Amino acid sequence: MPSALITGITGQDGSYLAELLLEKGYEVHGMVRRASTETFQRLQHIRDDLNLHTGDLLDQRSLGDVLRECQPDEIYNLAAMSFVAASWSQPVLTAEFTATGVTRMLEATREVAPDARFYQASSSEMFGLVQEVPQTERTPFYPRSPYGVAKCYGHFITVNYRESYDLFACSGILFNHESPRRGLEFVTRKVTHGVAAIKLGLQTELGLGNLDAERDWGYAKDYVEAMWLMLQQDEPDDYVIATGRSNSVRELVDRAFECVGLDPEQYVKLDPRHLRPAEVEHLVGDPSKAREKLGWEPRTTFEELVRIMVEADLELLASGVPAKQAG
Repeated sequence: MPSALITGITGQDGSYLAELLLEKGYEVHGMVRRASTETFQRLQHIRDDLNLHTGDLLDQRSLGDVLRECQPDEIYNLAAMSFVAASWSQPVLTAEFTATGVTRMLEATREVAPDARFYQASSSEMFGLVQEVPQTERTPFYPRSPYGVAKCYGHFITVNYRESYDLFACSGILFNHESPRRGLEFVTRKVTHGVAAIKLGLQTELGLGNLDAERDWGYAKDYVEAMWLMLQQDEPDDYVIATGRSNSVRELVDRAFECVGLDPEQYVKLDPRHLRPAEVEHLVGDPSKAREKLGWEPRTTFEELVRIMVEADLELLASGVPAKQAG
């Protein structure tokens, strides 16, 4: 039975990846931070099948201890300060987790589990002020947020460890990927949850920032399969994971309101608090390399994704379960 360690297992991607690996017969270990409250809502349905360990990307020794405990064949480093907007208010902490934390994880891997295959969660936010459209593995990075800058460091330190120490280390440059398990602070979930609340009479308006920003949105459940495929190859490499199609926030809003038969112009309000200091206007990835080398392509369309999320939020709100327990 192969074994895998997932950092960030309590997040959206971690929970879907844990499900996938369990289905494939893995012994699945997860690293969680010691916190005053447990945040295992996304894992409740598989909690008994997981082996959870306490560790922290800010604490080098704890990472080595976790690796010694689980001796993984594969390591998926998904843990990070994952919300771009928060990186403006906590830039140093973002750097500690999302940049330096990757180095700590790689160093622990080199020392304790050098034969393990390592996956680093890179991000389309590294492209920022895009230098070409669409973006490929060769497109220069131009990050526009502390989060994007930190992700660039994490990406290049992974390449550096691969080339310096012969580690099997890959980076997945994932474009935006969403699901009903997405946090409420992210624009997709903010929209689908808000639309569901308006439909059910629980909310009267939806405040949003830049409606013209365009993103390449896919389904997180599809994207975690690409992570796994990267670690099954003969040679380690880096891959853009995307749909190859971009939609604006405005199109997201229109599609979500269409799902419930309402007119968005009656409910959507511009809220300057949601505008970024430096906006990333147009992200769209070219997943050709992943399609050719991994045999991966997205199965869920943008329209299907929005419908899945709106229906899940309608069901969630109708049930009376707090939103934080979604998924």
